[in-house]
Amino acid sequence: MAREQGRTLVAQNRRARYDYHIDTTYEAGLVLTGTEVKSLRAGKATIGDGYAEVRDGEVWLRNVHIAEYDQGTWTNHDPRRSRKLLLNKDEISRLIGKTRERGFTLVPLSLYFKDGYAKVEIALARGKKTHDKRHALAEKEAKREADRAIARARRR
Repeated sequence: MAREQGRTLVAQNRRARYDYHIDTTYEAGLVLTGTEVKSLRAGKATIGDGYAEVRDGEVWLRNVHIAEYDQGTWTNHDPRRSRKLLLNKDEISRLIGKTRERGFTLVPLSLYFKDGYAKVEIALARGKKTHDKRHALAEKEAKREADRAIARARRR
């Protein structure tokens, strides 16, 4: 049987880009059980409330909900269990240094399959203030209006 190719998106955290200033992103593998993989392939995951933390020199993904597998038996997994992330030692040491700084946190941006392996994209991010969010919305609205004006001018 041929291996999967490409990237298949399972879940995305759109709210993260609105609530946080994204500094750097990392791609990490996930340590999963069999029923978790089957549930992910069915697209049953939410990462909106999730976050990552560095504990004892390892990075853990917390509060991400992967629904129980429908055909699973007593071997089914706990939907909100902590899952270990697979990163290089250099990346982990960089994350340890940055998360100790005030204001930085690790948030998951997306959960996907890449060439058959479950991956999560995590971001080192700093929380936005309310006035930053308003400013970002105003910029987005201004860009949308400019694009509409250009489109109208082209049609004439």
